[in-house]
Amino acid sequence: MIEIKNIEIAGIETAFRGMRNPLASWDKSDSIFDEEATTLGLKDVGLAARLSAAGNDHGKLLRQIYVGVDITAPLYWWKEMDQYKVGTTTNSESTMHTLTKFPITSNNFAINDEHYNFKLNDTMYSYTIGDVWEETIRTCETLRKRFAETGEMQYWDTLVRILPSAWLQMRTWTGNYAVLKNIYHARKNHKLSEWHDFCNWIESLPLAKELIVGENNG
Repeated sequence: MIEIKNIEIAGIETAFRGMRNPLASWDKSDSIFDEEATTLGLKDVGLAARLSAAGNDHGKLLRQIYVGVDITAPLYWWKEMDQYKVGTTTNSESTMHTLTKFPITSNNFAINDEHYNFKLNDTMYSYTIGDVWEETIRTCETLRKRFAETGEMQYWDTLVRILPSAWLQMRTWTGNYAVLKNIYHARKNHKLSEWHDFCNWIESLPLAKELIVGENNG
């Protein structure tokens, strides 16, 4: 479960202008950038794709295409996303400041009917994972209320320690096309469904096919 919104892409004009500096080939640029509209030329796009496919040294233009986005995803996904540190910044919802402000319900976690109704059979008894979720959420909400009522840190400390990794957290993430290219080719076949959703989103970005997804870009 992942939500991506407030997408901002910038720097394509800068990247396209800069990629022609090494050979002083500005006269061959066929893109049009003005206040009314942007038209990307086939020559420029082709050159950008070749530079991206040539590797990090030649594909440095990817680092000049900025991406900003709000991502809401479970903590277990953020734990893996946090591996991508170079060229990225995140500003997240604070667990310390916001965890106890609002009621804790199933909507705060990355769970769906498939997860909820999954039945675990044991030699002694059987139960659905939904039973576990209901008890966990009820316990978390009780701890939240006790802390709100008393201010005693024991309740807050316990809540933070038992909070499931499926807890949904929103972060404003900034990076660039070079980072997204690394993420895409490393995670597109990952077991977690959130990575498939994220890679599908990457595919939807401007010039993603040419600069990120392209067969020669792996």
